[in-house]
Amino acid sequence: MTSFDYDDRIFVSVDHAGDADPLRGHYHQRGDLVWAEICGGPVRYGRLAGTCDAQGVVRFAYVEVLVDGSIVVGECESRPERLPDGRIRLREQWRRHGPRRDSGVSVIEEAVRVEAREEQRV
Repeated sequence: MTSFDYDDRIFVSVDHAGDADPLRGHYHQRGDLVWAEICGGPVRYGRLAGTCDAQGVVRFAYVEVLVDGSIVVGECESRPERLPDGRIRLREQWRRHGPRRDSGVSVIEEAVRVEAREEQRV
């Protein structure tokens, strides 16, 4: 089994620079199967589905409907690291297919849960 558990975690783009609506994903996991719903930033709605290996590396395919109405599809490999506060950071090497072909690296981090912030105040 993996040393990282992605089930019911929210990840947010670290590149959003204070945007009111940053790109975010709600992740789910059952065994090695990982999937998520994506929205925010330029993405009106998206989904990803893939698998996770024993080191927590997630390999997935994705499809997104952008706010301009265009549709993009691609694949990604996300490599995890544990942040000092226990949250997960994913460094993503992605490749988009089709007419909007592109590739790059993105970084997303697990969002701080409201409940966790409330517990810290007590």
